[in-house]
Amino acid sequence: MSQRTARGGSAAWALVITSTAGFMAALDNLVVTTALPSIREDLGGALHDLEWTVSAYTLTFAVLLMFGAALGDRFGRRRLFVIGTTVFTASSAAAAMAPGIDSLIAARAVQGAGAAVMMPLTLTLLTATVPEARRGTAYGIWGAVNGLAVASGPLVGGSLTEHVSWQWIFWLNVPLGLVLVPLARLRLAESHGTGAPLDLPGTLLAGGGLFGIVYGLVRGPVDGWTGTVVLTGLFAGTTLLAAFVLHSTRAENPMLPMRLFRSRAFSGINAASLLMFLGMFGSIFLLSQYMQGVLGYSPTEAGLRMLPWTGMPMLVAPIAGILSDRVGGRPVVATGLFLQALGLGHLALVATADASYAAQLPALIVSGIGMALYFAPASSLVMSSVLPEEQGIASGANNALREVGGALGIAIMASVFASRGGYGSGQDFVDGMRPALVTGAAAVALAGVATLCIPARERPAAAVPSPPVGPAPEPALEEAS
Repeated sequence: MSQRTARGGSAAWALVITSTAGFMAALDNLVVTTALPSIREDLGGALHDLEWTVSAYTLTFAVLLMFGAALGDRFGRRRLFVIGTTVFTASSAAAAMAPGIDSLIAARAVQGAGAAVMMPLTLTLLTATVPEARRGTAYGIWGAVNGLAVASGPLVGGSLTEHVSWQWIFWLNVPLGLVLVPLARLRLAESHGTGAPLDLPGTLLAGGGLFGIVYGLVRGPVDGWTGTVVLTGLFAGTTLLAAFVLHSTRAENPMLPMRLFRSRAFSGINAASLLMFLGMFGSIFLLSQYMQGVLGYSPTEAGLRMLPWTGMPMLVAPIAGILSDRVGGRPVVATGLFLQALGLGHLALVATADASYAAQLPALIVSGIGMALYFAPASSLVMSSVLPEEQGIASGANNALREVGGALGIAIMASVFASRGGYGSGQDFVDGMRPALVTGAAAVALAGVATLCIPARERPAAAVPSPPVGPAPEPALEEAS
């Protein structure tokens, strides 16, 4: 793919468009959390309904990610990116205008479906446009924007809710989407994957399996881990995913070829991504409540005080991309993960019911640097561990595992928190949060170990020979680590 095409596509435009789209999709993971009290005041609803305003998005996003990537590979990545962005934008407007809690939940579910098509295609479109020698830097900027969105969701949601209204956490997406759709049509070059038929059985098995597991994880802390519905969801989800793995080893054109996992690079970076998001999402979920409920900060004040962590990707991630180009992705990602684990462990040590901000600041800075070092090189490792025509599959799988990791992190760390503490007093909260943060730090440290298992250099797993479909594929990318 040339850097500039007849339709005006360029690396710079691809970076702007895909980073903005990624920001919108990633932001909506956590942007609702600080707005829940205001939503309940306006629309009513029980606690169960409010939780679904968060989990409806997470569920559809995680379940449909790989299917969205497969649709893009089959019918055109730019075409499906435009469709996904359009659905996401329209459902954001519907959420902002929702007259009741049920309609808000429905809009959030559709919003997650749009994001599931849009998000995995951002990375494949960027990779298809940016020259290989500059991809590390491009991934750095893309990762900085996405990392900032994930971590700053509570700040953006809290600020808009406190100073404007909760509806604006959704209206924010509308002008961005209205600009992105025509820009994508004019400035992005079209690209395809293998052109193989869609794997509908695999899609149903993977989607059903992810739905069951994520549903069980989301409902577990509320309904109890021994509840019939929770156990049914976890068991059925696990069974369907096992059937998906078996199907993918036998199907002629599977949605996610199991042979990719023979690559230590692909397996290692995906394990690291799941564990990283497990520790990060669970920690943000608890620390946001700690700063507001225990230390007494408003949503905006809490978000501002977390900026040394949440804002660090904007400063460090581009540098991480350059480092990845020069020394390889593996050492940069591993360093970042171990720094993130160190920061979370330090936060657990200094947390008290009246902790000063100065005591927390070093840990927030270290965690921010660690998170920034992870995002961009991790994306590079994912994309370079597979053949060019399979990068959509790889991106969808990696993003799905990240989302599942986030849901798993909130569920596990909330359970640890509930077993050791609670909301009765500030000290009760701290007593529960400390072991939960230690759990998160351990998960991120394990992610670092998984990264070190990635070989120094490895070519993507070779595809099984088959009759060519369309133009011959580009040469396989070597992993730059």
